[in-house]
Amino acid sequence: MAEHDYTAHVRWTGNRGQGTAAYKGYDRTWSVETPGKPPIHCSNDPLLGGDPGLHNPEDMLIAALSACHMLWFLHLASNAGVAVHAYDDTPLAVGETDAQGASRFLRATLRPRIAVPDGTDLALLDALHARVHETCFIARSVNFPVDVPARYRIARS
Repeated sequence: MAEHDYTAHVRWTGNRGQGTAAYKGYDRTWSVETPGKPPIHCSNDPLLGGDPGLHNPEDMLIAALSACHMLWFLHLASNAGVAVHAYDDTPLAVGETDAQGASRFLRATLRPRIAVPDGTDLALLDALHARVHETCFIARSVNFPVDVPARYRIARS
């Protein structure tokens, strides 16, 4: 096994001048800054007072899960000799909040739409999706079930 380090600088940007002296007196905005990359401006979930126009941690987790799955799927498809022409996903995560305010994800559904050449073995592609969860860093790290009902279309040459 080899360990890998990942880092980011998460900076709270919501101090209106009095810090957190009053619960409604500060913004839930923050940024992710990684050296050499553009910053990502974020906020809290709008249900918790965040800015709906900015990414929140929940958005970023489901996006990371979807992107990791996509990248591994493309890798496995390429290794299997399948030419994927297009891939897009509209993932959905379902969460819950208990009476004390603690929240968690219950499940996620990745809904990739994939374009492949005529004659592609779609059962093979479904098997590749199942294999992704053996290797995808993010999928192997979450503690909720992830379903992947992929849809395929034949790409025009």
